Amino acid sequence: MKLLHDKRFYRFLLPSLVGMFLFVTPIMQNGNLTIPIAVAANGLLDLMGEGSLTVIWLLICISTVVTVIHRLHPLAILKKNPKLDNLFSVKGFWLVVRLIGFVLANMIYFDLGPDFLIGDATGMVVIGDLMPILVCVFLLAGFLLALLLNYGLLDFFGALMIRLMRPVFNLPGRSALDCVASWLGDGSIGVLLTSKQYEEGFYSKREATVIATTFSAVSITFSLVVITQVGLEHMFLPFYLTVSVAGIVAAIIVPKLPPLSRVPDSYYTEKPHREDIPEGMSPGRYGLKLALDKAEKAPGVKEFVREGVENVFEMWFGTLPVILAMGTIALVIAEFTPVFHWLGIPFTYLYELLRLPEAELASRTVIVGFADMFLPSVIAGGIESDMTRFVVAATSVTQLIYMSEIGSIIMGSKIPVSLLNLFIIFLERTIVTLPVIALFAHLLF
Repeated sequence: MKLLHDKRFYRFLLPSLVGMFLFVTPIMQNGNLTIPIAVAANGLLDLMGEGSLTVIWLLICISTVVTVIHRLHPLAILKKNPKLDNLFSVKGFWLVVRLIGFVLANMIYFDLGPDFLIGDATGMVVIGDLMPILVCVFLLAGFLLALLLNYGLLDFFGALMIRLMRPVFNLPGRSALDCVASWLGDGSIGVLLTSKQYEEGFYSKREATVIATTFSAVSITFSLVVITQVGLEHMFLPFYLTVSVAGIVAAIIVPKLPPLSRVPDSYYTEKPHREDIPEGMSPGRYGLKLALDKAEKAPGVKEFVREGVENVFEMWFGTLPVILAMGTIALVIAEFTPVFHWLGIPFTYLYELLRLPEAELASRTVIVGFADMFLPSVIAGGIESDMTRFVVAATSVTQLIYMSEIGSIIMGSKIPVSLLNLFIIFLERTIVTLPVIALFAHLLF
């Protein structure tokens, strides 16, 4: 009863309940399982309508123009704010990527340039189909993720889950919430949540990299889209069971392999936060103590809004040019060069070893998933075997890392992982999950 008279309890409880409702509470919309924040993002998308292309073009132009000006002549208004100063002070590789995104945005917006860059299969897919919903998700998440981060919910949840997550995955307990948010909503939400936790010192470099590349699971809704694309929607339940088991196997094995195993347990901040439970205290009691301590220091309305604006700017101006540049380049390589086909040839032998029909056709879908998760299922339309189409669809979902969205968001965040390492992790996930998926396929067909 004493707890009910503690103001900190309500300061923890009320924002946390709202955050849980928005980010991890499953609801049905049009027959599909989703979360309220995704419904709100789709509502914003409808409001933008045909103006979404103009909004994205403006955001990318602002990002690049301000970056160039700030590089040539530092702006006093940005120097006063460390976050904004850092956002617009990029150089080297990231400055080039931002400039490429700027050039592509203008080419697509004004319909200038070759079709292989700005056509419906490449640049227009990224800026027209993918990025509008990301703009809306970034806007909402930028403000509302604070409900999960700043009022004690993750501290409480982390203490409860640490005895599962530490022994099984060698990760903080709070990382389980990243997976739930991704699973019910969207993988991009999981990456954004992970990135903020890394910046605030709750995850080490290794933990943040592992979580972003392993626990940013594909949503149930998109998984249904993938299995429908290959004409096997009647098998959705065994399909998602297969994906879940394969994903858990990958989450246990892949972090123990290089490059993830070699990422140091160093921190972004000088004072990291640890989840070690003191002796003699239960996880629940310790989690509540952490939550109340966090709630006591939680920001007021003014600070909440200021931090939200900074977060949205960071997501919009820092990430959108990267997504357009990386995503378009990946799709150009996938659509107009044989590179992914060549890289997939070794998988022909693996498919044959796993006794899967039409191994040569299936092998063409493997590496192309690095460009975009949906492409393997599209290519699989020419495969006659139901078993092989099932395997292709499940593999594409468990690969997780694709440059038209998740990979680019990771690279645009503070999470320290290179493009090469992302590709290696993608290959490792493929090699680890493919035998598991093939086993289920042989049992089902």
